[in-house]
Amino acid sequence: QEEARLRREAKAKLAGFLVGKSLNAADADHVRHFEYGGKIKRIHVTAEQLKALNAGELGVVQQDGRYLLVDADTLAQAEAIFAQAIALKVDPDAPAAADPYSDPQYQVPDDLVW
Repeated sequence: QEEARLRREAKAKLAGFLVGKSLNAADADHVRHFEYGGKIKRIHVTAEQLKALNAGELGVVQQDGRYLLVDADTLAQAEAIFAQAIALKVDPDAPAAADPYSDPQYQVPDDLVW
């Protein structure tokens, strides 16, 4: 019960903190998919927001079933308040995932004619 009470308080504090900080645009025409809670979710963004999101300058916070686009500073503060609400945080310095098809056994021979 104590843990549930602390979660409710953290969620309420996060909700108060995020008021007016959402960058979601009504005219967003691009969709950015991401994994959250074991499922594929999506958020609608503009072209500029998509570039910033993929560069790690923006992030996504889940609040009451909605996904809010926020800047990196707000995302860091939200993570300190309630880390489970962070839906998408891109680390621009993370190494790229290894390509499973870079193995020589998957290489197309030079003499193959289509």
